[in-house]
Amino acid sequence: MTTPRARALTLCGVLVAALVAVAVFVPLPYTLTLPGVTADTLGEYHGRPVLTITGAPVRPVDGQLRMVTISATNQDERISLWDALRAWADPKKAVRPTDTVYPKSDPVKSEQVVAQQMTESQDSATLAALSYLHLSPDQVKVKIDLDDIGGPSAGQMLALGIVDRLGGGTAGGLTGGRTIAGTGTIDDEGNVGAVGGVPLKTQAAARDGATVFLVPKGECSDAKVNTPKGLRLVPVSTLAESVSVLDALRSGGSVPAC
Repeated sequence: MTTPRARALTLCGVLVAALVAVAVFVPLPYTLTLPGVTADTLGEYHGRPVLTITGAPVRPVDGQLRMVTISATNQDERISLWDALRAWADPKKAVRPTDTVYPKSDPVKSEQVVAQQMTESQDSATLAALSYLHLSPDQVKVKIDLDDIGGPSAGQMLALGIVDRLGGGTAGGLTGGRTIAGTGTIDDEGNVGAVGGVPLKTQAAARDGATVFLVPKGECSDAKVNTPKGLRLVPVSTLAESVSVLDALRSGGSVPAC
């Protein structure tokens, strides 16, 4: 027969194992985020042109100007501690409190807010681009179709797509045949603002062939976290600066770096 001490130790071991199992496998209030889809603002998304411009001549362009996104596990899905630990060790994943990804408000209302942010971003991108080109929004109409993508962070790349299509920057196009990606909000005056999830967005950009990533100037430190090999980080703060940077890249000039 076992001694009382041995039985006590066995019981403690069972309890510890049970606690570890609970800690590892019980769902936690966290959400897993990953690199999301990208879309070429000069091309098509889900079979439809991202930009349709009328009222002014557009030029043929080469290369790509890709906006990037992050994706997240479903708001009803909870990850375990084991899942979280594995994600923290993976540069292509990030763990965030669920409340910061999916606010506790009505899910339908949250979706409406995200959709409204995209609409406002598209309007600001159009105004900023046309203002940069000294064109009137009364004459030039821009239709933007990104289907199910929401939020405000595509603003900069949408504005650059409009500028490129309408002949802004160096003759021949902004990309120089490269695949350029980037992120950043934009306001009506063309100021580029900060966004979230930049380290995951650089992963998405590199995965889809980008060699240059335009990042809001204040987020250089975030962008340098686990930067994919071969992806050049270029900080920008305005639409005009972004166009100048792309012109310089195309002509072999110097550009700032994070």
